[in-house]
Amino acid sequence: MSNHQFPELIADLQDWIMGSALIKCAITDLSIQWAGWAMAAALKTEKFYDLAGSGTFILLAHLSRIWGGASHVRQNVQTGLVTTWGLRLGTFLFMRILKDGHDRRFNNVRDSPGTFFVYWTIQAVWVFMTLLPTLMLNTERRDVPLGTRDYIGWGMWGLGFATEAIADQQKWLFKRDPDNAGKFIQSGLWAYSRHPNYFGEILQWSGLWLSASSVMQGSQYLSVASPLFVWFLLRYVSGVPILEKQAMKKWGSDPAFQDYIKNTPLLWPWPRF
Repeated sequence: MSNHQFPELIADLQDWIMGSALIKCAITDLSIQWAGWAMAAALKTEKFYDLAGSGTFILLAHLSRIWGGASHVRQNVQTGLVTTWGLRLGTFLFMRILKDGHDRRFNNVRDSPGTFFVYWTIQAVWVFMTLLPTLMLNTERRDVPLGTRDYIGWGMWGLGFATEAIADQQKWLFKRDPDNAGKFIQSGLWAYSRHPNYFGEILQWSGLWLSASSVMQGSQYLSVASPLFVWFLLRYVSGVPILEKQAMKKWGSDPAFQDYIKNTPLLWPWPRF
């Protein structure tokens, strides 16, 4: 073997290690969701659906770092932020469904194993696609000094995390107040966006992609599909459309709600003047 071929061999080996780790993450992701589906279908419950999803995020973030074989500062911070997000949101959603007793997304679904399987498989896709920039980062042995992109990205994550957590807490407290029975929330962050929690979610994953992009090369930049996927999913599939439809059905004839719809942005916050 010539001297100039050796670095190429090392690069190919590193690419294989990275690809192998991503494949192992994908297999682990699917295995967890399908095992969750088997249990959920047998029990006809969706109570641990979101908990399984957020738990898989945390597990894959740590496994990818271990399988990647490197432990740089950027990787450790990124993994810590994903873990913080997963613990906060997973706990919140689990406590909410325990209180409510059901999730309206699964009406007419929990009794159909086939349809239920589709939901759990979609969750596997959601986990992997959303986490892809972090998985790429954690399986990359090459390191780059921390820079502007990292700090801006982590700042975006922090702002998104605070926005989502505060919005969730505000709505939780609003719904717990008996005086608000049958009313819709339009105070706090909800005065500036009809879905501020989703805005915070999109901002977090956009920030994590920005930081991870510091070590990306070539086709790895296509992982920008991650925050775009989160935005598309929440804006057009499983988030905003469902809640907007439910809200219109419940309060559509209420003049106060009509005014709220007219003067409050759907997703991206904008102050009222």
